[in-house]
Amino acid sequence: MLASPALAGAHSFAASVSGNLRIPLPSVPAPSPTPARRAALSVVAKVKVSTPQDDRIARHVRLRKKVSGTTERPRLSVFRSNKHLYAQVIDDTKQCTLASASTMHKSLSKELEYSAGPTILFLADRLLFVCDRRLIFGFQEVAQKIGEVIAKSCLEKGITKVVFDRGGFLYHGRIKALADAAREHGLEF
Repeated sequence: MLASPALAGAHSFAASVSGNLRIPLPSVPAPSPTPARRAALSVVAKVKVSTPQDDRIARHVRLRKKVSGTTERPRLSVFRSNKHLYAQVIDDTKQCTLASASTMHKSLSKELEYSAGPTILFLADRLLFVCDRRLIFGFQEVAQKIGEVIAKSCLEKGITKVVFDRGGFLYHGRIKALADAAREHGLEF
C-alpha cells in the first residue's frame, strides 16, 4: 500500500503493481509547523509567585469568611504597618465604623513619643544616622496603649463584646499586645 498520502500518482501505480517487490520510495519531509501549531505544541509552565503581603491578604480573606461583626457583637479589626498600628470596631451589618484608634491620631501621637526608625542628626556639613536607643515607648507599649484606648472608646459607647479580627497577621507581638490590653480594659472576646 501507499507509504504516505503525498505519494499519489506514478509511485502508487508502481507500488501496487510490484506487490512484494521492494521499490524505494522518496521520503517526504514533514511540513514545518505554523506559528499557531508551534504554540499548541509548546508547553508553558506558569509559576505563581506570591509575596508576603499576598499571603496575608489570602489569610485575611479566609478569616473574613468566618468572622463577621454584628450590632450586638461588632468586629475589632487590627492592621499594622511597619510604622503604625490601626484598630477599628466595625458593625458589618450596617457597614459602619463604631470606634477607632491608631498611632496616627494626633492626641495619641503626641502622647506616645516613639520612633519607628533611626533618628537623623545634622551636624555642620555632615549627616549622621543615630539609632535611637532611648525610646520612651517601644512597639509593644504603643500597641498596649492603642488596645487601652479602643477598649475605653467601646465601653463609652456601650460595646462590651467584640469579635477579634487579626487581619491575617500572626497572633504575636503587637497584635497580641493590643488584644491583651483591650481584654484587660473591659472588652470581651
